[in-house]
Amino acid sequence: MVGRLIASNLLPMRTPSRMLLILLLVTALLLSGCGGALPPDTQGSQRTPTAGSLLPPEAPAPTAMPAIQEPRLLSLEWPARLRVGDSDTIRLTLEVDESGSITPTALIEGHETRGERVLIPNLYDTHTVMVEARLDIAGLTYTPTSEVIESLLPGQSVKFFWSIKPQEVGRYRGTIWLHLHYLPKEPDGQEARLALSAQLVEIKAVNFLGLGGGAARVSGWLGAALGSILSLDKLFELAVGLFKRQRRKTPPQTG
Repeated sequence: MVGRLIASNLLPMRTPSRMLLILLLVTALLLSGCGGALPPDTQGSQRTPTAGSLLPPEAPAPTAMPAIQEPRLLSLEWPARLRVGDSDTIRLTLEVDESGSITPTALIEGHETRGERVLIPNLYDTHTVMVEARLDIAGLTYTPTSEVIESLLPGQSVKFFWSIKPQEVGRYRGTIWLHLHYLPKEPDGQEARLALSAQLVEIKAVNFLGLGGGAARVSGWLGAALGSILSLDKLFELAVGLFKRQRRKTPPQTG
């Protein structure tokens, strides 16, 4: 029935107009038969990409430092007690840990020692490894005052020395900083600087009697007081002697 109506209505029309109308009717029928436009994909960003997906690949993670492999012994030796005006040495050694012991032996009698086991990233094949050490301690005269840099090679030890000299009685606390600096051997290599250790030191400066701080000040006050007493005693003896000599020189008066 619909076809007859369409045919009867299209008979009087020219051929091009009939073709255009037919195309419009067919398009309308197709759109009405579909379920409508697809709803927008609101979860597309949460879907897992398939094997044929055109999504760009994730950026690779930055290359991390390799696993720490080389064990070493970090030993510190310093004078815990030092007389004012005397000089002494602080020694820091980074050596290969062959025995596994972390109790170093003091090279100088009366020095304190401390040992610590550290692990070094093994990058000797691709990097030049440098060790940077610096002493920070206020109130003491010490050298060198700037950072000291030494090369670290596989199986070899590195030693650092500081000469110290206290000028006043007191207790001085400081820190020895140790860093590793990795310089790449290849132009496209990665440079790195790692903090390895921060060693704390404490040095007590005493006077020539072995006294320090408050005891030295008290002894100084007593010494000054004793000196004053002795000086007064000497002055009294001198005055008495002068008086006696003056009496001997004066002739007795006769009536």
